Amino acid sequence: MDEDKSLLYRFKPIADRLPAVTKPEGHIHFRTKMMWVVVILVIYFVMTNVYIYGLDQENTLDLFAQYRTIMAGASGSLLHLGIAPIVTASIIMQLFVGAKIIKLDLTNRDDKACYQSFLKLLVIIMIIVEGAPQVFGYLVPSANFESTFGSGGARFLIVLQLFIGSYIIFLMDEVVSKWGIGSGISLFIAAGVSEALFTGTINWNTVHGGAATMANMPAGTIPQTIFILSNMGAADMVNGGYELLLLGGPNPLIALVGTLVIFLIVAYLESTRIELPLSHGSARGARGRYPIKLIYASNIPVILMMALLANISMFALLFYTNPALTGIPILGNNNLIGYFDTEQFGTHAAGGFAWYVSAPMGLTDWLLPMLDPGAYGDGRSSIQHLMRVVIYFTVMVMGSILFAKFWISTTNMGAESVANQIQRSGMQIPGFRRDPRVLRRVLERYIPIVTILSGAIVGAVAAGADLIGTTGNATGTGVLLTVGILIQFYEAMGREQMMEMHPVMRGFFGER
Repeated sequence: MDEDKSLLYRFKPIADRLPAVTKPEGHIHFRTKMMWVVVILVIYFVMTNVYIYGLDQENTLDLFAQYRTIMAGASGSLLHLGIAPIVTASIIMQLFVGAKIIKLDLTNRDDKACYQSFLKLLVIIMIIVEGAPQVFGYLVPSANFESTFGSGGARFLIVLQLFIGSYIIFLMDEVVSKWGIGSGISLFIAAGVSEALFTGTINWNTVHGGAATMANMPAGTIPQTIFILSNMGAADMVNGGYELLLLGGPNPLIALVGTLVIFLIVAYLESTRIELPLSHGSARGARGRYPIKLIYASNIPVILMMALLANISMFALLFYTNPALTGIPILGNNNLIGYFDTEQFGTHAAGGFAWYVSAPMGLTDWLLPMLDPGAYGDGRSSIQHLMRVVIYFTVMVMGSILFAKFWISTTNMGAESVANQIQRSGMQIPGFRRDPRVLRRVLERYIPIVTILSGAIVGAVAAGADLIGTTGNATGTGVLLTVGILIQFYEAMGREQMMEMHPVMRGFFGER
């Protein structure tokens, strides 16, 4: 092996033998791509409703409860881990390649193939790392299942089901990316969040429990609003009715308003772009434009950032509550890393670093305790709540900027890669010499700045949406991602249809 090559090439023969989805040979028809998208979505929803065999669902704790919609899975199902292993593996690879710890040049075809091969192997490792701890006090085997297979056998079978489900969703992501339209990960997130938003808005089932609710009150925002207005008089509305309507219940009206506001903001940001004029070098009169979006890095940085925070929360909980890990020096049972009261708060952090970087769940989680600690206080001071808001907002913005830069460099969206792409398509910027170096210098005026702005904006919007709250407990980040994903999916469909009508455009978009 060449001494200049990365050590990851040693693992490539192993990774290449793993089950994978092959790339199609030649162009795929638009209808075929849409068919694969629909088929994969149906399989995804079926798997979220197939629960792990032998699981004691009543005594199960969800380590990813706070980030469930972002993880694109369902608690206790075959997709309990969702996309977490895939995204975590991507984070690790991007950080190591970006920091030059792993020496790979992703503009080189062989290095990029090595990167993809090892990423596949790392996904399997992360499935085991994130799946194995789940069975020790969190995904509990039922008594009958444990008596049949023994304690060790029952836990092994649950982890095996988690592994199978997680690897299937990894293959489903590859099917969408290679045979469908867009990204499978993004599609699964949008599907899960859309389901949460739909049920949170129109669910007419009665709310069970909760001191701040009325008897027989529906859970969905719209039927809940109609119920409160129909069953409360003017005096009752003044004496707590408006507070119940706007802030109380599982899906308050302010959350629906916040969801709509985020939808409009993201739609506006997605439409904001700089367009560089292009002309064809040999076809006279053929002109076009290369769009550089304000959200240039798309929503991927936020997905990576939320996956990182989800892993921090998960491991903080494990080190605080797991009997095998609490004895580890410094990390075990350390209140500074994260304090958890599973009886009162479930798997949500109650204090420590894990609490400060966790997403506030709407105005009732931080603003009201700050303004009126006596009525809404949870034992923490107003300063602590303010610090949590500032720390969470800062972490989201700075982390999204970092991942935006890594994402652009690993997906050939940097100035040099785009210049070469335009050059290969036969296009050039009018008034400039047809040279990729010239194109690169022009693009470097925009792409690095827009990359930083892109990461900062999506991080700020996601954090702000979490602070406002959303209907269906979909989280502000989930709404941000879903709106962006649907807009990008619509644009991708437009590109696919354009390539069907104008085959010459396939070269520009990297198609054969």
